[in-house]
Amino acid sequence: MNIKVLIAAADYPDNNGKVTLMYIHTRNLYYAAHGINVTVLNFKAKKDYEKDGIWVINPNTYKLHRKEYDILILHAANIKNHYLFLKRYGNDFRKYIFFYHGHEVLRCNSVYSKPYPYVRRSIIKKVFQDVYDTFKLSIWRFYLPKVKYKSHFIFVSNWMKEEFHRWTHIPEMTLEGHYSITYNSIGEEFEHETFDSSITKEFDFCTIRSNLDGSKYSVDIVNNLAKNTPNRKFVVVGKGTFFQHYSKAANITWLNQTLTHEEIVELLQKSRFALMPTRTDAQGLMMCEMAAFGIPLITSDIPVCHEVFEDFENVYLINNDTCKSLNWISNDKCVCKKHTKYYKEVTVKSECEMIKGLIE
Repeated sequence: MNIKVLIAAADYPDNNGKVTLMYIHTRNLYYAAHGINVTVLNFKAKKDYEKDGIWVINPNTYKLHRKEYDILILHAANIKNHYLFLKRYGNDFRKYIFFYHGHEVLRCNSVYSKPYPYVRRSIIKKVFQDVYDTFKLSIWRFYLPKVKYKSHFIFVSNWMKEEFHRWTHIPEMTLEGHYSITYNSIGEEFEHETFDSSITKEFDFCTIRSNLDGSKYSVDIVNNLAKNTPNRKFVVVGKGTFFQHYSKAANITWLNQTLTHEEIVELLQKSRFALMPTRTDAQGLMMCEMAAFGIPLITSDIPVCHEVFEDFENVYLINNDTCKSLNWISNDKCVCKKHTKYYKEVTVKSECEMIKGLIE
């Protein structure tokens, strides 16, 4: 059976170093390797291109290839791109699959942590966000039940599903039989490589974030923990202006850059612990990658972390408000153990089976 799938995404990795929404690309490579014909519709693309054997097209190109696909898969569907595409071209597809990753069905000002003072938005922008969220949630509240008969809804965690119902006000029974929980899979480097606790370590604690200025990534917590644990060495990786506004702890080495998966593995091997506190996450994919890799991981005692790490022996949960230092943790009490929970053969494999089942 030759199943043709169109993946609709607001953006996508390219061949010039962009890694935006890499978790979608990871899925797509697995789909393609297991007999599913994958094309990506990148709403931001100006030109078509090929990424690791996956053909990526722009919206204008789609108009020339209508009705060639069996299933439309929508990641983090927004109103501007995905909804308007559905209204115009939805009848071209036999089935829809909606993936929910976070902000797309949340009331952002209520769910996400308060921004740092130096990036705090104006009252006007905050009000605009509330107005937009009210609009988008209203659109999805009325639209999604109408297309349920040809749709499947995938949430990246139970927390994400609960938040979906909370903010869209779509009753849980409405999606009964049409949804599943499928966690994002980790990058293959974290599957194939294993943390080695025996080699010499350069750092005690390693924090890697894509954006230091997002308060949900909790770099302020890391900075305070470092200041109160002066006898340990910390490394923080990520771009942003946080340390232009807050005094950096003397024992933090800051790398103002982004890293490939290979470079992340290399840095983790130089560290004793991964330190990844968070205030809000739908799953926390990078944390899952680190824990699956086998390094002892320290993260936050919030509901989603209890969910995704419930059976990990190498994960330690801290209270964001009361944990003031890391003097309590030592190498002799840490556990280093790989875990397969987020391997592709566990996560994306079930997606492949579901995709094929929808057509069969």
